[in-house]
Amino acid sequence: MGKKGIGTSIGATTVAPIRALPIGARLGCADNTGAKELQIVSVIGYHGRHRRIGKAGVGDHIVASVKKGTPEFRKQLVRAIVIRQRKEYRRTDGMRIKFEGNAAVLITPEGAPRGSEIKGPMAREAAERWPRVAGIASTVV
Repeated sequence: MGKKGIGTSIGATTVAPIRALPIGARLGCADNTGAKELQIVSVIGYHGRHRRIGKAGVGDHIVASVKKGTPEFRKQLVRAIVIRQRKEYRRTDGMRIKFEGNAAVLITPEGAPRGSEIKGPMAREAAERWPRVAGIASTVV
C-alpha cells in the first residue's frame, strides 16, 4: 500500500504544462525575425534524470538552431521561448489546451523579443512567465 500524501500539492495555483518537445524536435518560428524553422538544441533550466533526453514545454527557454530562414539567420544558435505546443495539457481550472502546431519566438540574452510581432496565438502560461514577449503578441489564449 502506498504512502498517503506523496505527490500531492495543496494550494498550487499554476501547473507547468506537459513537456512534449524533446531535444531535436523541430518547431516553427512565430515572429517576423526571418527565421522559419527551429530545432531544439537544449532546454535552459531543465533538470532531468541521468541519460534522459531533455524536453521543453510551453513557456520554456530553449537554445535552438535555425534550420530554415534568411541566409543571415540560418545555421545560427539562438535563444527562444516556446509559445505553443501541439500536445494537450491541462490547466488548474480543468480546461484542456492544445494548439495546431509547435511554435517559438526568438529572444535576446536579456529576455527581450527580437521580432516586433507574433503570428498566431500565444499560450497564457508563456505570457505570464515572459511579459515582455507577451507585449508583442496579437492574442493570448
